[in-house]
Amino acid sequence: MTVTVKVAEAKTHLSELLARVEAGEDVVIARGNDPVARLVAINERRQRLFAIEAVRTLRKQMTPVTAEEIQEWKQEGRR
Repeated sequence: MTVTVKVAEAKTHLSELLARVEAGEDVVIARGNDPVARLVAINERRQRLFAIEAVRTLRKQMTPVTAEEIQEWKQEGRR
């Protein structure tokens, strides 16, 4: 679940907001009605960064695909 709070409320209730983040909630901090920051648990962030790095590693290992190959794949489904 995501909760949105204004900057002043975030300043006043930072400890409470951090407890909610640790419990699994995301907290968006807004200036007026414009969201400017998101508090998320560090473990989730680490998992996202790990996943991004894994995708980058796989991309480096793959050979580039040619336009001809892409056209062949498109035609396979039409035959």
